[in-house]
Amino acid sequence: MGKFEKLGDVCDFVGGSQPAKSNFVYDLTDLDKSAYTRLIQIRDYKSDKHIVYIPKVSTKKFCKADDVMIGRYGPPVFQILRGLEGAYNVALMKAIPKLGLLNNEYLFYFLMSPSIQNYIIKLSERASGQTGVNKPALHGFPILVPSISEQKRIVALLDTVFADLEQTRAKTEQNLKNARELFDSYLQQVFSQKGDSCNIRSMSDKSMLLMIDGDRGKNYPKKSEFLPEGHCLFLSTKNVRPDGFLFDQTMFIDESRDSLLRKGKLERNDVVITTRGTIGNLALYDDGVEFNNIRINSGMLILRPNSEIILPSYLFEIMRSGIVRKQIDEKVSGAAQPQLPVNTLNSFSFPVPSLEEQKHIVDLTKEAEVKINELTRIYTKKLAAIDELKKSILQKAFSGELTQ
Repeated sequence: MGKFEKLGDVCDFVGGSQPAKSNFVYDLTDLDKSAYTRLIQIRDYKSDKHIVYIPKVSTKKFCKADDVMIGRYGPPVFQILRGLEGAYNVALMKAIPKLGLLNNEYLFYFLMSPSIQNYIIKLSERASGQTGVNKPALHGFPILVPSISEQKRIVALLDTVFADLEQTRAKTEQNLKNARELFDSYLQQVFSQKGDSCNIRSMSDKSMLLMIDGDRGKNYPKKSEFLPEGHCLFLSTKNVRPDGFLFDQTMFIDESRDSLLRKGKLERNDVVITTRGTIGNLALYDDGVEFNNIRINSGMLILRPNSEIILPSYLFEIMRSGIVRKQIDEKVSGAAQPQLPVNTLNSFSFPVPSLEEQKHIVDLTKEAEVKINELTRIYTKKLAAIDELKKSILQKAFSGELTQ
C-alpha cells in the first residue's frame, strides 16, 4: 500500500521569475526566434490572446508541456496546470517529483484531489492580504507514496476513468450548447416568418420607441457614494445578463444623489440594453422586478416602447433574436473597444406585426424557453455530478482505496 510522506520530502517546488517589461516582445517576425521563449502566465492556460515572448537569457525558470504547474495566486487560487512550454512567471510554481520516489502523473492527480485542494484553498482564504498558496503548508501536507509501479497502475486507472468522464462531459456540454442554439434558431425562425407578412420598422422611429441615455454629467455617482442598500438601485453589468436581470450583487445611491441625476431612470416596461464592454445584454423592467427605483449606468441604454405600437415583451424578444443579434455583430465585431451607441442602433430594423400577433409570438417563445431552460437545468446538473464524481475518485485514489 505504501506509506504517507510529507509532500516536501518527495517533491520540490520551484517558483518562477518576473522579467522586466522592457524585455517583453509581442512579435517575433523579424527576430531570431531561437533566442526567445514564451513567457507563461496563469491566464495563458485558458487563452492565447495575450502571448508574450522574452529573451531566453533573461530568465532561468523554464517549464515543459508535461511539467506540473501550480497557480500560486487567485482567484481561483491553487490551480493545477500543464500543457505549455516556455519560461514561467512569479505567479506560477513548478512541482518537481523526486526521481525514484514520485511519478509525475501521480503527482499531477494528487494535487487536484479534494483533500489538498480544500486545505490549501482554505488556508489562503484565511490569510490576510493577497491570497496565495501557503508553501510551508504545501511542504508539510501528507501524500500516500506506494511503489512507482503501483503509482503507474493508479495513474493508468485514473486516465481511463477520467477519459470516459471527459467524453461524457464533452457530450453534455455540446447538448447544453445545442439547447441554447435551438432556442436561438427558434426565435430566428419565428421572427423571420413573421417578417414576410408585417411591417419592417427602424429603431430610429421615435413613434415606436425612444432610446434614452444615462446621465454622464458632473452628478454621476463616485465609487465612494455607492451603498450596499438604499433608495435607488444603480445597475451594473452584473445585473443585466443576456436574458434578463440578475440581482445577486447590487449597489445603490441615496435619494439626494438620485434627485440630482437627470436622465437614465427606468420606468416600468422599459427594456435595458448594455452598450459598452459586454454588448447586447438585455432585461425587461416589468412588474416582476422588485425594485421601484432603478437607474442605468453609463454603459447602458433605455429602450422605451410605445405600447400602442410595440409590446415591451415583444421588444425584449426581438432584441435578443438572431435578427437583431446579427445586426449587432456586424456593427461591433472587430472593434478594439466594442460599443453600441444610439446612432448605430438607429440603423437597425426588425419586423413589427400587429399587437395581437406580437402577443402570440411572445407566448410561443416563452413556451419554448421553458422547455429549453429545463434541458439546461438537466445538463448543468449532470456536469456538476461529473465534477463531484471526479473528486470522489481522486479522494479514493489518494486515501489508499485504489491500491492493491
